Amino acid sequence: MGTKAIDPQSIRNVTIIGDADGTARVVQRLRRCFGDTENTVHWSTDHLEHTIRVVELSSEAPVADLERAIRVADGVIAVVNAAAHSTPRLETMLRVADDHQVARLCLITGLDRPGADFDRCVRTIAEIRGAAPLVLQVPAGTCADFDGVLDLVTMVLPGSVGSHGEPVERWYRELVETLADRDPADYLLLRDLHNRIRRRTRNGDVVPILCDTPLASDDIAPLLDAIVRYLPSPLYVCQPEHALDY
Repeated sequence: MGTKAIDPQSIRNVTIIGDADGTARVVQRLRRCFGDTENTVHWSTDHLEHTIRVVELSSEAPVADLERAIRVADGVIAVVNAAAHSTPRLETMLRVADDHQVARLCLITGLDRPGADFDRCVRTIAEIRGAAPLVLQVPAGTCADFDGVLDLVTMVLPGSVGSHGEPVERWYRELVETLADRDPADYLLLRDLHNRIRRRTRNGDVVPILCDTPLASDDIAPLLDAIVRYLPSPLYVCQPEHALDY
């Protein structure tokens, strides 16, 4: 029997950047959930099968290696430690991604650690020139009180906002203002929201912000769904100079 062909549009080649502990934990969770030692995950989102190939890139690598790896990446996931007060190497990596118009997501980790500050992470990303942070998830509590993640995208749908306190409402309003354009949020379907986030992420206008789950949870599904929905396939990445780097 022949090998089944893979539709290039269903492929996501993702480079995970950040400090060594943070990137290693994300990759280990993927392996633990899927038992795959070759950093390839097969994942179904919106009833379509996708192949996600993951490369881990620690900020401890030489700067030249970091720049080259990011420049040839199809998409990037930046792992940001909410308890770290300074992340100069990661900020440099994000600037390189912006310089080369590499689509990216940010995953905020360490929300259960002492000193964790979600808002500080978002401000840091906002201060980096280029794409603006687009908060899609917020933590339910921080430090010792962190017990889960709230999905703002589904809150945009009619009747799903509820009452989650002023900080969550503030992030929700910003998301609605960014995505609604001239259309009232009440008239948007979930697929419309995903399409708008995807277009702006791939154009380099926004960086979607996600939250890592508590340590006791192995729920990696929201991250995989975001990779598939918002990051580009190799066919979308039209940068001819990539061919010179392999």
